[in-house]
Amino acid sequence: MYANTMGSKDVKLLNFWVSPFGKRVEWALKLKGVEYEYIEEDICNKSNLLLELNPVHKKVPVLVHGNKAIAESFVILEYIDETWKQYPLMPHDPYERAHARFWATSAQQKLGKEGSWTALVKSGEEKEKALNTASEVLDKLEEEIKGKKFFGGDNIGYLDIALGWISYIIPIWEEVGSIQIIDRLKLPAINEWMTNFLNHPVVKDSLPPRDKALDYYHLSVKKHTPN
Repeated sequence: MYANTMGSKDVKLLNFWVSPFGKRVEWALKLKGVEYEYIEEDICNKSNLLLELNPVHKKVPVLVHGNKAIAESFVILEYIDETWKQYPLMPHDPYERAHARFWATSAQQKLGKEGSWTALVKSGEEKEKALNTASEVLDKLEEEIKGKKFFGGDNIGYLDIALGWISYIIPIWEEVGSIQIIDRLKLPAINEWMTNFLNHPVVKDSLPPRDKALDYYHLSVKKHTPN
């Protein structure tokens, strides 16, 4: 089902081991059966190659396909889906595609940056406001996923990949910050989706080591928390 379709010399991925943005690209390539060369980046000491390939944002992930470099995870996902037609990720219907894009970007901003992450590094009113923001988004996603195994239906699709970070990063953040972001009893459909997603072989075999990720985020929170 995940047979390789081209040599790794044609496709390279520059990434950082714990980056949820890069994981999206890894999952998409693996679901498509595209063989690739993985290049680990040190985001504290960025390589000349990364700076050359992504001179605007200077961030991972970067996908290199032949002599073309593509940056930004959502842009890369669509490039992958349009380049390798096997195992389509995006819905066929234009409205459903627009809907998937909306939730991918909204969840990253509202649930990720403004919600969960802010709750992790702030306190008092700011923390409560951030948790409420995250809760509102999760309530809406609960309605989106009800009655389905994946957001893509019976199979993992674009939106599952885009939201996949929720399934393993948020539990780590909850442990790091001793907070509850996802109420498993209140959000049974989200909870079931997380289990289904994490048990998919492509995801299960490519998650970052949990203990190492916990250490990384403990340090990251300390750096971003005011003394």
